Amino acid sequence: MEARQYIIQGRVQGVGFRWYVQRQASALKIDGWVRNRPDGSVEVWAEAPLAVLDNFQSLLQKGPPGSFVRNIEIENLGRSGLYHGFDIKF
Repeated sequence: MEARQYIIQGRVQGVGFRWYVQRQASALKIDGWVRNRPDGSVEVWAEAPLAVLDNFQSLLQKGPPGSFVRNIEIENLGRSGLYHGFDIKF
């Protein structure tokens, strides 16, 4: 298991991006969370096997209809083991 933090920039707030991320992560059995950031970006914490995270990253790049992903910053981190399931943080 690996962990990654993603900061997604572009048109990613007000377009259902967090719900899209939650659905994709749950389908892939990824543990973690997603939240909006005050600067207009979206932050994601994801824990899963590396191959699953690579697949998830391509889904983040695609985004839901109405979104536009300009950039994704990625940081590889150690798995925390704190999360079970995938949540939207408000």
